[in-house]
Amino acid sequence: MDTNMELGKFDQDIDRIIDKHHGEASSLLQILLDIQSENSWLPKEALGRVSQRLEVPLNRIQHIATFYKAFSLVPKGRHQVHICVGTACHVRGATRILDTVEEATGIKPGETDLELKFSLETVNCLGCCALGPVMEVDGKVHGKMSPVKTSEVLKIYE
Repeated sequence: MDTNMELGKFDQDIDRIIDKHHGEASSLLQILLDIQSENSWLPKEALGRVSQRLEVPLNRIQHIATFYKAFSLVPKGRHQVHICVGTACHVRGATRILDTVEEATGIKPGETDLELKFSLETVNCLGCCALGPVMEVDGKVHGKMSPVKTSEVLKIYE
């Protein structure tokens, strides 16, 4: 019987990513990044499949997945919200922006809402200090934010 017919769609997707990197254990980080990119997180089943296919111990893969901040072992929201709390943004009112996002979404930094709509993180700098306070949503920078502008931007992503 065809192996692909025996495998679920999820395993096929993971296998496709692994095959793209020629099934080489030396590509482990890139494989995990690709899985994270497609799923917004690293499901336990994906780590198990990677371990099996690359013949790398699962505890080593879990260690890597928990070491790097880029990886998440829990589901993330469809929209990633980052609030800069660096010095330039902080003195221009980043705390008010963060408070507005927390009120609108019902989540705190490091959390994802129950509908998996938003995930919220604070960052120390987004590299555009002159635009502070800054909020980034799905990689798009929104500068010179106020509580009102913050609410308006979040409505775009609802």
